[in-house]
Amino acid sequence: MQTDIEDKTAQLPQVTEPRNPGMALDLDWVMRAQANTSAIERRAATLPGRRSVKKEYQAAWLLKAITCIDLTTLAGDDTDGRVARLCAKARQPVRPDILDGLGVSGITTGAVCVYHDMIAPAVKALDGSGIPVAAVSTGFPAGLSPFNLRVAEIGESVKAGAEEIDIVISRRHVLTSNWQAFYDEMKTFREACGEAHVKAILATGELGSLRNVARASLICMMAGADFIKTSTGKESVNATLPVSLVMIRAIRDYFERTGYRVGYKPAGGISKAKDALTYLALIKEELGDRWLQPDLFRFGASSLLGDIERQLEHHVTGAYSASYRHAMG
Repeated sequence: MQTDIEDKTAQLPQVTEPRNPGMALDLDWVMRAQANTSAIERRAATLPGRRSVKKEYQAAWLLKAITCIDLTTLAGDDTDGRVARLCAKARQPVRPDILDGLGVSGITTGAVCVYHDMIAPAVKALDGSGIPVAAVSTGFPAGLSPFNLRVAEIGESVKAGAEEIDIVISRRHVLTSNWQAFYDEMKTFREACGEAHVKAILATGELGSLRNVARASLICMMAGADFIKTSTGKESVNATLPVSLVMIRAIRDYFERTGYRVGYKPAGGISKAKDALTYLALIKEELGDRWLQPDLFRFGASSLLGDIERQLEHHVTGAYSASYRHAMG
């Protein structure tokens, strides 16, 4: 069993992807983007029932999911100590006895995501681990602070050591179809990030329609986004399978036309291991195995890891444990 899981969790050969440089705004392409809501919802509804994996295959997929988690704390009462404990969990996301039972080692999360003020303690706690620090920025979560301050916030977070910046878009530009302003804003954010990778948060629950989600996805990629992300996690509706289908098909379209791969990050409301499996299956079917690596796929989550660890313990021991045995820190 151990060898089987090691084989199933083997990493694909590491490929250095050329970073998406963006392109000029192509409004003809954007306006041709449509979304057949009923067809999208039918496709999304069939996925959980059709893509069920069991036993060592499920364990392998869940270990893969862990490597793609942006382990996140975005609370007003965050402290240096809480962030340090979360970073320790990112370094060792699964208890050693469970990993020993699975016959695997070296598993870490994809990143740790925090507010700007928590970047320094996160960088310190992750030193030497290779795990990047991601920071939410640009007036997260509403994105309504003065524009110059939003741009400056990106620069400050990069200087503090964040290697990834999760920016929020101005929803009003999408809702009013002010596509040029939207593109210009996103391009400015991309330039402010410098070498740090930028994840564009669309806040899809506030964009009004799946068609708007498709168009916003394309424009973010045209403006140079390295990832497109569903939600801040603070909206009333966050990541959903229909929204994910629209966004990853926009990613596929962009790749087919430009040759550049852009990453995808569903965030908000993904807290169960079975949900993670469904999202991974969707990515595999729609984009292929290359997108199952953490440089192109992430979960934005805080509680998801605990449920995955609990499922892995069940695989090893045959018994479910209490959730408090799998604390985040």
